[in-house]
Amino acid sequence: MNIIFAGTPEFARIALQRLLDAGFTVPLVLTQPDRPAGRGMKLQASPVKQCALEHGIAVAQPRSLRLDGKFPEDAAAARDALRAAQADAMVVAAYGLILPQWVLDLPPRGCLNIHASLLPRWRGAAPIHRAIQAGDAETGVTIMQMDAGLDTGAMLLTEQLAITPRDTTASLHDRLAHMGGRLIVEALELAACGGLQPVAQPAQGVTYAHKIEKSESTVDWSLPAEVIGRQIRAFNPFPGASTTLGTETIKLWDYELHSHQGTPDKRYGQILSADNTGVLVACGEGALRLTSLQRSGGKRLPASEFLRGFPLQPGMVLGAEPPAPAITPTGP
Repeated sequence: MNIIFAGTPEFARIALQRLLDAGFTVPLVLTQPDRPAGRGMKLQASPVKQCALEHGIAVAQPRSLRLDGKFPEDAAAARDALRAAQADAMVVAAYGLILPQWVLDLPPRGCLNIHASLLPRWRGAAPIHRAIQAGDAETGVTIMQMDAGLDTGAMLLTEQLAITPRDTTASLHDRLAHMGGRLIVEALELAACGGLQPVAQPAQGVTYAHKIEKSESTVDWSLPAEVIGRQIRAFNPFPGASTTLGTETIKLWDYELHSHQGTPDKRYGQILSADNTGVLVACGEGALRLTSLQRSGGKRLPASEFLRGFPLQPGMVLGAEPPAPAITPTGP
């Protein structure tokens, strides 16, 4: 079976490699244009492009697939390449571009999407982050027959996966990526023998996993410790939960829940203790012991090492507004 593959990040690369290992022919890969990355901000190929080039697969990187959009020349070139590939189906995983109807209609078996949630929960761009942030007990992968809606197509295969209390987006991503690669191979093998049974998504339980914004990273210490902890795990590795001390920004990477109940003279965000075991911070309910932190421009460090270079003290308040600069009066 000939497969066109469309995807960009590591999640998609794992699926592409799994398809190649299973013996599927992939004559064409679509991926996002190269982007500046790293300290030198040099153009860098996506993980999917790197994988495709390693296997000698043709790569197209259109800025848009809309023939009537901003880059019609890109879309027209992509249409020619897609038609020339003569694929039976198209597999899509975290591609980053909306597929217009002409693309969905092109392959005889349509376009199959690997989505990292149990649809219809967490349709959209950031299902892994949002599942952890919301405190979900489980997630999974849905192989979906794509239609014109946002993750609204019929479900072809699903598999569940428990979210552990220590899962971060990074750790959950890796498990879901390998699950997705395995399931898409299974789905295509079933499709080849007519064994797939599409099931419409239920109307109940729809939620949307909106794109993660950097502005969400700031911790609100008035929230319960458990909620803040989920934020830390959900935003690891991107964008990283953060707080401030004066004008200094501190990223928070790991923690332990603490049962501290607080007292009237303790403010939200107040440091209760700081030692080799971590930095204990009062929250709206309970407290968090921060065990891995990072200064702006520095490295992630365990609390014991972080405190040697940044001596936090009990009584300091994280997240408080820095004092306004003094205004020197001027005479006539």
